[in-house]
Amino acid sequence: MARTSVHIAALIAAIVAFACHAGAEQLRPYNIAGDGIAESLTGAPGDAARGRALVLARTTTCILCHSGPFPETRFQGNLAPDLSGAGNRWTVSQLRLRLVDAARFNPETIMPSYYRTDHLVRVGRNFVGKPILSAAEIEDIVAFLATLRD
Repeated sequence: MARTSVHIAALIAAIVAFACHAGAEQLRPYNIAGDGIAESLTGAPGDAARGRALVLARTTTCILCHSGPFPETRFQGNLAPDLSGAGNRWTVSQLRLRLVDAARFNPETIMPSYYRTDHLVRVGRNFVGKPILSAAEIEDIVAFLATLRD
């Protein structure tokens, strides 16, 4: 089972990296305080509508592994927690860190670190040194996930 999870994680990371267009952006500095990143990576709040579109885009992020309150979307993932109520379970700061570097919470996670470029494994040659998502995309997803309240 653990080996299957590693293969699934590698496949997901490859799909996400292949489909992603954020590679040209340099990482912006951020500060981790406790269990989160308090300040926006862009210095501005994200757009929840754009974040929702990113979450539901099969070629990029969340819906590959997560399910949620998206009745119009068929074949949602079941490898990761349901996103329903994410805004109740985690603060904006915690959501941001989970997207930036999920391995910080669980080193064995299959969730990619979407805004890291160092100490990663199985990175496609064309994506070495590039984040999967841009800072703006991270902020958009955070803004949307924060709206998911029970």
